[in-house]
Amino acid sequence: MTVEFDGPESKPFPQIPPTPGLVWTAWDGTAPEPLENPVPCGVVKEHLAIYAGSFDPITNGHLDVLHRARGMFDRIILGIGHNPDKPSLFQIEERKAMAEELVARLERSPHLAEVSVRAYKGLTVDFARNEGAAALVRGIRNVTDLASECQLAITNRQVADVETVFLVTGEAYAFTSSGLIRQVAGLGADMDRLGGMVPELVIERLRILQADPDGPLRRMARDGHMD
Repeated sequence: MTVEFDGPESKPFPQIPPTPGLVWTAWDGTAPEPLENPVPCGVVKEHLAIYAGSFDPITNGHLDVLHRARGMFDRIILGIGHNPDKPSLFQIEERKAMAEELVARLERSPHLAEVSVRAYKGLTVDFARNEGAAALVRGIRNVTDLASECQLAITNRQVADVETVFLVTGEAYAFTSSGLIRQVAGLGADMDRLGGMVPELVIERLRILQADPDGPLRRMARDGHMD
């Protein structure tokens, strides 16, 4: 094959013999060592992450971690967990619905992971393994979080061979937690004060619960289950 150039001469491309196990060779004809386990051309391994929690309720701190994780993985599942030993403010269906509405508002970009929402029961590592996840995503606010999360991450790796990726939360949300939101709402505080901590749709749901004297918010406050 001959290609015409602007110069005075026409030169053929160098003839480079194919190299087994490789899909390319260098221009000068040399080739690197064949890969031990080459990935077939056209096959891409998906890096799926699970960002799991109770999200009761979901906060802006959760969304901050989710936003930054989208630049690190191909796909993310926001897992809404059910803990039968812990009373919940919102039923799991309500938490899932709120998360789905917020996820639907996320920026769409080919450079950011797609996010889906799933509700699950049982162990998070079992959920991650069943979904074929490469890693769990966990938000870290302080050294107390780090100590407990490190222990859990090591256990998950030993038991289920699932790695954990820690993301330090944004400084604006370093003291934001779902437990704090439940406490503030349960004490009858003005919900407008929570504008920087939780999305507006969560504030609207909390207002409805505040107005119900027999609802789960007042009941949890009376029983001391706000943490």
